[in-house]
Amino acid sequence: MSCDETSRAISAENHKKSNENKDMTPIYITADMVEPHLEWSAVADAIAQGHKLARADVGDIFNKRGGETLLTRAAWIDGLGIAVKSMSVFPGNTDQPSINGAMILFEDKHGAVLAIVDGILATKWKTAGDSLLGARMLARKDAQKLLIVGAGAVARSLTEAYRSHWPDIDISIWNRTKASAEALATQTGARVAEDLPSAVGDTDILACATMALDPIIQGAWLTQGTHVDLIGAFRADMREVDDTTLTRASIFVDSRDTTMGHIGELKIPLEAGTIQPSDIRGDFYDLVAGRAGRANDDEITLFKNGGGAHLDLMTARVIYETCLALQS
Repeated sequence: MSCDETSRAISAENHKKSNENKDMTPIYITADMVEPHLEWSAVADAIAQGHKLARADVGDIFNKRGGETLLTRAAWIDGLGIAVKSMSVFPGNTDQPSINGAMILFEDKHGAVLAIVDGILATKWKTAGDSLLGARMLARKDAQKLLIVGAGAVARSLTEAYRSHWPDIDISIWNRTKASAEALATQTGARVAEDLPSAVGDTDILACATMALDPIIQGAWLTQGTHVDLIGAFRADMREVDDTTLTRASIFVDSRDTTMGHIGELKIPLEAGTIQPSDIRGDFYDLVAGRAGRANDDEITLFKNGGGAHLDLMTARVIYETCLALQS
């Protein structure tokens, strides 16, 4: 039996046990318990496999106070389970983390609580794993250069996730605060991009992970064949790219349900008539089923990573099953 087959067998057995044991005591899972044993490819694979199951029933609640947000997301996937995650986003925090939260994982058969998963852990692996799967399906196979716009925790995760699939990819980082880009570049072995328009025009994959409210990427800068991975915008008033980017690209999303009517990146241009719903070529259900994808190497592809509790659920199952395997 191969390593992949063994891993799938262990995962299936753990999944069966967790669904059958309604008396299982919930566990609290922190990063130090499992993170050294997690793999980006396993998370991306789990997200792909999760989209072969019944379509997720999802729901979001946004609470705001000024620029601060409480985001609560829930999902139920028949056969996989239930997840509820609440995350607070306080951009003004300087002496403590700006994002905090936790996730409750329920088993599917009886609705019993299996685990409480650290929200930062689940979000980190879900977010970059989401983008990795999108790029695996949409970026050119011969991609050699990655530009990351942003220099926060997500940007750091992206360097790890992308390298797990493209080990030799040349990574450059641009950030409004150059010192932050320099610090992350030093930590990750990447380069600092000095000029944003030039860097955008000279990359194969562009990944944006910022808190921008207004577009910072201009579509005129893009060259043919580029894959654009948009992560940062998560509210209705947030955008990272301009209208030209959207009209030049073939647009894909991780989930229509959590992006089109909720995130400014698509919601604003859809309401303005700049793009139409039919311009969204597909989501993960379509991509995994082979109903959508990159047409040729010259095509500009754009993937909106909007997240969603169903993706958190798929990721949390990997985290939970890894924890069970370590305890057995």
